Parts: sequence; C-alpha cells; structure tokens
Amino acid sequence: MEDFVGWLNGIIWSPALVYLCLGIGIVFSIVTKFLQVRHLGDMGKLIFDRNSSEAGISSFQALSVALAGRVGTGNIAGVATAIAFGGPGAVFWMWAIAFLGASSGFIEATLGQVYKVKKDGQFRGGPAYYIEKGLGIKWYAILFALVTVLATGALLPGVQSNSLSSSVENAFNVNPWISGIIVCIVLAIIIFGGIKRIAKFAEYVVPFMAIGYVLVALIIVILNISQLPEVLSLIFSSAFAMNSAFGGILGAAISWGVKRGVYSNEAGQGTGPHAAAAAEVSHPAKQGLVQAFSVYIDTLLVCSATAFMILMTGMYNVTPEGQEPIVTTLGEMEPGPGYTQAAVESVLPGFGAPFVAIALIFFTFTTIMAYYYMAETNLAYINGEKRRIWTEYLLKFVFIGMTLYGSVKTAGLAWTLGDIGVGSMAWLNIIAIILLAKPAIKVLKDYEAQKKAGKDPVFDPVKLGIKGADFWENDYTYPGTSEKTTSTGTTLEK
Repeated sequence: MEDFVGWLNGIIWSPALVYLCLGIGIVFSIVTKFLQVRHLGDMGKLIFDRNSSEAGISSFQALSVALAGRVGTGNIAGVATAIAFGGPGAVFWMWAIAFLGASSGFIEATLGQVYKVKKDGQFRGGPAYYIEKGLGIKWYAILFALVTVLATGALLPGVQSNSLSSSVENAFNVNPWISGIIVCIVLAIIIFGGIKRIAKFAEYVVPFMAIGYVLVALIIVILNISQLPEVLSLIFSSAFAMNSAFGGILGAAISWGVKRGVYSNEAGQGTGPHAAAAAEVSHPAKQGLVQAFSVYIDTLLVCSATAFMILMTGMYNVTPEGQEPIVTTLGEMEPGPGYTQAAVESVLPGFGAPFVAIALIFFTFTTIMAYYYMAETNLAYINGEKRRIWTEYLLKFVFIGMTLYGSVKTAGLAWTLGDIGVGSMAWLNIIAIILLAKPAIKVLKDYEAQKKAGKDPVFDPVKLGIKGADFWENDYTYPGTSEKTTSTGTTLEK
C-alpha cells in the first residue's frame, strides 16, 4: 500500500506540477500588473468588512474560514519537512510561491465569487461551479467535485489530526486515541451546525491563534537576534546553490519549498474559492483581494515564524531523499512538529513542547473544520438541485471517522495521502483558472475603473460580457437598498 501511494504521489507531484505552480504565479502576476503589490492597501481595508446576510458570511469571516484551511500543520510540520528535505533554501521558495501565488489566489477566489450560486439558503461556489458555468464542461466540474470530496473529506483530515495527536502525545503524554476522540466530538458539534457556525468559530479562533503563535516566534527571534543576518544569508545562498553545504540540492530546495508552500497557502489549489464564494460582497474582486492577502498571512507571516524559530536555534536536520545527511543536529528525529518544539524548548525550557502542541491543536482543528466545509460544498454540487440528506450525513460520519483514523496512523502515510489529495486538486484547478483567466482579469479592471471613478464597486456581469454569472444577473441586491441587478444591466425595485 505504501509503495503504491508513494509511486502515485511521485507522478502527481512530478517537477511538472512544481514548475506549473511557479509558472502560473509569474504569468498571473504579470497580467494583473502585480496586483499583490499595487492593491496591498485595499487588501488591508477589505479584510475588516463585516457585512453579511442570511445567505452569505462577511469578508472577514470568509477570510477566517480560508485561513482556517490554510493555517494548519503545514505551517509547523510542513515547514520543518521542507527544511529537512530541501535545506534552508526551501524557505525562500516558500516565500516565492506565496508572493507569486497571491495573484493565483486572487484569480481563483474572484472566479469563485463570479460564478457562485444560492442554494439551500446559502451561497455556494468553488472550482466545480466555475468550471461548469465558466467553461461549460460539466464532466470536468463533476471530476473536480469528486476529487475534492475524496481529498478534503477523506485524505487531508488525517494529516492534520495526525500532527495534532502526535504533538499532544509528545507534550502531555496523552494517548492518540483519546485526543482523536475528543477532537471528533468537538468537530461534530461544529460541522452539524453548518457554515454559519463554522464561520463564527473561525472568526474568533483564527486571529487569536495566528497572533499568539507569531508573538512567541517574535520572542524567539529577539532572543536570538544576533543570528538573524546569518540565517537570512543561509536561506538566500542555499536557495540559489551558492552555499557550500547545500549547493548540491538546489532541485530539492525548489521542489520541497514549492510543494510545502502550495500545501500551506493553497494558492491555485482550489480550496480558497469555496470560502470566498460564501462571502456577501458587492463586487467579486473585493473578496479576490481578501483571499490574496490570506496567502501572505499564511506563508510570509506564520510559515516564516516557524522557519526563523527552527533556523535561528539550529534545531533541524537536513537529509535530502536518496542522499547522505547534511545536518544532523536532532539525531534521528522525524521531520515534523518536533523540530519546532525543540526550537522553542532550546530558548524557553519547559515551554516548547506544550506551546507547539497547543498551537497545533488550534491550527489543525480549524483546518479540519474548513476541509469539511469544502467537502460539503462539492457534495452539494454533485447532488445538483436535489438535496440528498443521507449523503450529507454519510459525509459527516466518514469525515469524522477519517479524522479519528488519522490520529493513530503513521505520519509518513498520512502526509503522502495528503499530498496526493492536494496535488490532484491543484492539477485540475490550475488548468481551469488558466482557461478562465480572461473573465477574472475583466473583473479586476472593472473594479479598478470604478475605484478610480470614486465609486464603491458593484458588479454587473452583463456589462462586462461575462456569461454564466446567474446569481449576479438575476438575484443580486445591492446591500442596504431594494435595487436588484437585472440581465439588462439596469435596476428594478423589488
């Protein structure tokens, strides 16, 4: 089983996907004129938009749900794995894919908003919806939905719960079965409450957990500030094969940096558009910019916090796959949360293991919660107009079961299965957003034109010649008014 899973993962995560992720980030950055820099001010303002409705959540809640999915074990265990197999240079490539990936995150989140629908009293959207409505390829949309239900409903939860249970066992000597059961009980209470309860939980927990983690990392950095110039030099020299120790593993640095970067920030992967589509906004580009900013928060802030703690304390090993060890500071310790725990422990004795365990509890739990929402959204798409309640309950029980199973299975297999899920979604979504880049660029230009004219941007797909945006054509009502956008681009009193 492990041999087959490893073989399949090698095919999906071939160099082609790694360089495709980098490539589309570069292309989208150029065609959007580096919106991730130009609209940084707008991003900062829009994330605090708390307007919501009965059908939609606020931009801030959508950001929190998206960050719940993005900020997870990849920010702690994933960074450690990237350094262990790709060396310190992998950190630079994580930064690179985050900067470039912010443009990809904008494109996919904007498309999620453009082609969203209102179903069962709430907004639904994501790649399956924009593939069908934007590209008109139903089978492709169903394929993405099926892959996503499998990936987020079965393969990915185990990665998160595995890291959670192992760190809790290491810090508090709690049996993985016990921590797994507790997580599943709390998870069940939340996911049976729907997107509103998920969004409300994320809105309060995600900012708290991210800020707390970064503050502790800042303390570690300050206490080791003399090491900062050397660590920065190590990262950049290793990233471009200019370091004598890590010069021979440039390919591994790029591969692991991009792979773990995409796993962590999810830009282009197709997960972000699900939360983006659930937001109540007057223009799709608004939520696109919010989601682009979430990529920055995930990688440039939280992942960097982990990387600096590990590298500045020297608590890491580097053993590229198929090669001899280069750094063996931690002996035979398996790459993962243990690196970060050792880093904090070296500066704050007695605090490292419990702190990282608690951080992982929050990080992984919120990510598991976000995975469920993505799986449910794609199940709703597969079900079509009919709501099959039994399928929703089946998904809930399978999801909770896989979360528990992940708590006690081996970490290596969990990560490989997670990589297969992420990679499969990324392949399908990247092809879709490349084909749908034109309408997304139109939306961005329309947003910029309205902003330049001093208006609060409002979206009219008919005016832009965008077809398939049924909700915006027929059902969108400008917040605070009784005006309803029509297919002729005019407004009528409801």
